Amino acid sequence: MNTLFLVGRIIFAGYFLFNGVNHFMRMRMMSDYAKMKGVPVPSVAVALTGLMMILGGLSMLLGIYPLVGVVLLVVFLIPVSFMMHNFWKVQDPQMRMGEMINFMKNMALLGAVLMLSAIPIPWPFSVPL
Repeated sequence: MNTLFLVGRIIFAGYFLFNGVNHFMRMRMMSDYAKMKGVPVPSVAVALTGLMMILGGLSMLLGIYPLVGVVLLVVFLIPVSFMMHNFWKVQDPQMRMGEMINFMKNMALLGAVLMLSAIPIPWPFSVPL
């Protein structure tokens, strides 16, 4: 069971690490998109959310300060989901579907993050401090 938990953590953390790094690698494109969605100071927001995903992902991967990682990911997922993936405001049916898929994906990730907060600490196979 502990091995499955570790494999799940690696996959789960990989999602946030990949996308956090992607925020920095595609900063201009993501900032333009955030600006289009009405995000104030979009380049700062993209950098901050990228950092939150990287730190949250590392926390999940390594099991270091997992509750801090949970908070970072919750604070990332809630506003991003409602501001960037507000499908209920999109008129074009294909664009609406894409935003709804991303919104629902983020809600599923939020549920997983919240479930992880219930796992007793220290997590199995965590890096000792």
